[in-house]
Amino acid sequence: MASQTQGIQQLLAAEKRAAEKVSEARKRKALRLKQAKKEAHDEIEKYREEREKQFREFEAKHMGSKEDVAARIDADTQLKIEEMNIAVGHHKNTVMMKILDLVYDIKPELHKNYRFEA
Repeated sequence: MASQTQGIQQLLAAEKRAAEKVSEARKRKALRLKQAKKEAHDEIEKYREEREKQFREFEAKHMGSKEDVAARIDADTQLKIEEMNIAVGHHKNTVMMKILDLVYDIKPELHKNYRFEA
């Protein structure tokens, strides 16, 4: 009977050690997963920054900086405004004369819905 009790005690102790080892292994696994997740996040962030830098370089090379684009747009706008002002100055007198001709050329006539009653 004593040998059975001793055997049971050994089994319980072995089971306890196994449970502790399993628990430690789970803790190490969880810690390693956290480390792997952090390393992956850092690697992703580094890759994203690298790609953004490449994109900014590509954009600057092919499109120029935002200031250059804004300056180009402003220059184009000023050029178009000047062209419109020249066109207005060139056609102003003709348009004014046509408008005045329409205003001065009054032809009185009865409205089509007017009924003459005698």
